[in-house]
Amino acid sequence: MDPGKPPDLTEKMGAHWLGRGRGLQLGESAVGRGRGLLLSTEEPVVGRGRAFPTFSDNSLGLSGAVPITEPVVGRGRALLAQQDIVVGRARGLLVPAVESKVGVARSAGVLRLDPQEGPTPPSETMMSALMGESPTLTKEEIGKPPHVKGSTLVSMFRGMGIEPSATSLGRGAAPLGHFLGRGLSPQKMVGLGRAAMPQLGVGRGRALLPSFPAGQDVFVSPVSEPQTQYSQPSLTGTESPVHTVQEATDLSTGPAAKTGLTMEPLNKAGTKGAPINIGSNHIQIQCKNEAVYQYHVTFTPNVESVAMRFGMMKDHRSTTGEVVAFDGSILYLPVKLKDVVVLKSLRRTDNQEIQIKIQMTKILPPSSDLCIPFYNVVLRRVMKIIGLKLVGRNHYDPESAVILGKHRLQVWPGYSTGIKRTDGGLYLCIDVSHKVLRNDSVLDVMNTLYQQSKEDFQDECTKELVGSIVITRYNNRTYRIDAIEWNKSPKDTFTLMDGTVTTFVDYYSKNYGITIKEMDQPLLLHRPKERSRQGGKQIITGEILLVPELSFMTGIPEKMRKDFRAMKDLTMHINVSGEQHTHSIKQLLKNINTNPESLNELGGWGLEVGTEILMIKGRTLPFETICLQSSSFAAGADVSWSREVVRDASISSIPLKTWAIFYPRRCTAQAEELVSTFKKVATPIGVQMVRPICVELRDDRTETYVKTIHSHLTSQPNLQLVVCIIFGNRDDLYSAIKKLCCVKNPIPSQAINVRTISQQQKLKSVAQKILLQMNSKLGGELWTVNVPLVSAMTHKMTLKQHQRVVPYSSLTRWYSRVIFQTPNEELIHGFRVCLLAALQKYYEVNHNLPEKIVVYRDGVSDGQLKMVEQYEIPQLIKCFETFPSYEPKLVFIVVQKRINTTLYSWAANSFGTPPPGTVVDHTLTQKDWVDFYLMAHHIRQGCGLPTHYISLYNTANLTPDHLQRLTFKMCHLYWNWPGTIRVPAPCKYAHKLAFLSGQYLHSEPAIQLSDKLFFL
Repeated sequence: MDPGKPPDLTEKMGAHWLGRGRGLQLGESAVGRGRGLLLSTEEPVVGRGRAFPTFSDNSLGLSGAVPITEPVVGRGRALLAQQDIVVGRARGLLVPAVESKVGVARSAGVLRLDPQEGPTPPSETMMSALMGESPTLTKEEIGKPPHVKGSTLVSMFRGMGIEPSATSLGRGAAPLGHFLGRGLSPQKMVGLGRAAMPQLGVGRGRALLPSFPAGQDVFVSPVSEPQTQYSQPSLTGTESPVHTVQEATDLSTGPAAKTGLTMEPLNKAGTKGAPINIGSNHIQIQCKNEAVYQYHVTFTPNVESVAMRFGMMKDHRSTTGEVVAFDGSILYLPVKLKDVVVLKSLRRTDNQEIQIKIQMTKILPPSSDLCIPFYNVVLRRVMKIIGLKLVGRNHYDPESAVILGKHRLQVWPGYSTGIKRTDGGLYLCIDVSHKVLRNDSVLDVMNTLYQQSKEDFQDECTKELVGSIVITRYNNRTYRIDAIEWNKSPKDTFTLMDGTVTTFVDYYSKNYGITIKEMDQPLLLHRPKERSRQGGKQIITGEILLVPELSFMTGIPEKMRKDFRAMKDLTMHINVSGEQHTHSIKQLLKNINTNPESLNELGGWGLEVGTEILMIKGRTLPFETICLQSSSFAAGADVSWSREVVRDASISSIPLKTWAIFYPRRCTAQAEELVSTFKKVATPIGVQMVRPICVELRDDRTETYVKTIHSHLTSQPNLQLVVCIIFGNRDDLYSAIKKLCCVKNPIPSQAINVRTISQQQKLKSVAQKILLQMNSKLGGELWTVNVPLVSAMTHKMTLKQHQRVVPYSSLTRWYSRVIFQTPNEELIHGFRVCLLAALQKYYEVNHNLPEKIVVYRDGVSDGQLKMVEQYEIPQLIKCFETFPSYEPKLVFIVVQKRINTTLYSWAANSFGTPPPGTVVDHTLTQKDWVDFYLMAHHIRQGCGLPTHYISLYNTANLTPDHLQRLTFKMCHLYWNWPGTIRVPAPCKYAHKLAFLSGQYLHSEPAIQLSDKLFFL
């Protein structure tokens, strides 16, 4: 017996001591957080502990420990003091409970909590945990009552849908009634940590094991024996590798237990709507290899040059094989080498012998995300093999170019391709692409500009060319023109990589057989963007000089965009139908699968590309009911209500009592006719208007417009609206008017090009649309749909501005703010200001704060999703702390419009365009997120281009049906178009606001206009 132990504590406690000590002696159970060893037990010994949970009425410890009548496990920032067992972190405060609850945790490895049939010697428990051994897991029912299971802690994990079983090593909550300990407990433990435990794991966020309904069976394979280092997973035949919680077998840190776990997928499938057969531009890929092996390559002495490392590895293809993926330090192979391979090479620069050590670090399943990048490298090689040219990121066929001689254009057909992993497996996504090239070289454009404006030739060239994309056809590469070097010419010299000095004339003649004719032409400057390698090292490449004579313009000329007939000729070749789209894809698949060289390239990694378009089941959501002031109607199959909105009164209209119209003298007739037409069409729409103040300008100079408008705004302080009729496309004039009316003297304004009101037969229709737009700018409400979210606020978040919707129950009130930020400034800083302003405005209007907030966030790529989830959303939630006791439900949805996924309807043995409201929420969706594809708009020409929506955060517990239908409803609320649009209305409004602010205002609009749609 230890003489240092108080003799009467055991009697007072009524139970043995559990604690933290430098030398811990325990009678039956031990919690091992101590710097000393676990000693043999004769009698209970009290260690050194800051707070001791007891099973009697006594509480001892440095911090407030309360009496415990039930077992308590504690580590959690917030204790849930209800019912039985509580897992939570408390610095000495343990709260009694009657039923199990789980505290907030990033992840949890869940182990067996069943009571043991007797004391386990510490040494046995320690050895079994260190060796990774565990009792065999069997099939057990989940969710039964605690008294059936025989343990009061089982119900603690009912919400997680997991069966507690097995023992774990590491930081974790101690067993029943014990504190968190660094050491091992001889009883079973609950592990708490970021890493998944060897058996069952509850990951953070997307890795979180889904809930299993009560009584559902979960099958878990037993833990295998510890593997030796670099052992290969048991993969036989064509079976897929076992997918575990830790997908890759990491061999760099020693043996790892191999486990198999059947996990339910995320609940992302909705049920509302009618089923429909859908085709997609995805082709299934089969992986025949059993695994992909990752190796770490070490060069001794170190070789800094990556190119030299590539060369040395290429010299040893006899060892590694011809099929490799190497980035300078990490090597991927489809074959397994020896545990450690040591090779030798000679560095040619100094004849130094270099030792190359290749050591296996991971065994990856062939469908692992780590394999996708070099699968796409293989795909690029295949596209080159079948004769396609890489231009930018896409591949084109110049031999099949369509020549539009009348417009001096040519169209290259091509493809955008990529391999990705989805819920349905590994797929090749193929999108048909077209590259529009002009027959005019940059030198031709310069000559034309010189003939038009000799005095301002250089300024006109800079304005026309800088920022344009050109292609050099001798290597099919595209470049952005960043500047024009007027002091340089093709006669100038530059230095090659080998140190040779040559002129541009000689270089192109020697390497490409091209003779430059114009010797005095300036050169074009391209500054490549900074690129980064793994590890964050920046690569800054030198400036590139291009010869205008050899550089050709790309894209559609601005003049041609305004030519309706020319654009019609061009779109015939670009906007292909669903049947033409699928035919092009099948032709590419045929070229790949009939080329022996391409099949050999794919076969090196065990890849096999299918030959058929993916066919799946989709749904079409029900049509929405459009509500006006005194009428409602169902949207038709084309989801357009342009006739109804001009026939019946809008929800609310702002009377136009004091407004002014400004126009130059030569537009007087058109202005008078427009005002007369306004009065005719205003009554059916529900707009009350009086005759405006008509102001005829002596000329159409920008200065005249600005001075006259400012004068009237000063003399007429009650002016509601400014209307300006402009002759021609005058960006400078438009910008000046908008700066005056949106920044300096805030007032809603409407600019009208005289061409749009010059055709008498279309004037009535044009006047109706302008009047609706003017009403919405003044604060009127045009139409709405039923959105059953009480006290909700919808918000739009982009990189340039922040658009919020602060509605009543019908979602018809809008609030917007703009924040300008530097490129390196974090988005969340400005966003916090905007969000708080929106919440304050909501409170002013509704006298309470919203219970639910829905954020639509665009401008996020797949690679940025985790950053947004882990950084932006927590910062967003912190904004709510500004208001006392305010914790709204938050839904955060990422909107991705620039995607390559295409959908086709399938009927009567042919592919077509899916109807509006088509939803796909399986197979094509991402593995780790709740996401769906929605095509909300009507397509008259071309293929079905859906929008991808990803729900990153959802504390409002909206079901997939709720998310899909809410998003579809929001696509009906863009008041500048009487129909559905491709993205939710807040996104479209935000883009309009960003374009106006960045392109014309160059500053933040006045706060007085923030509750109006002044930017339409």
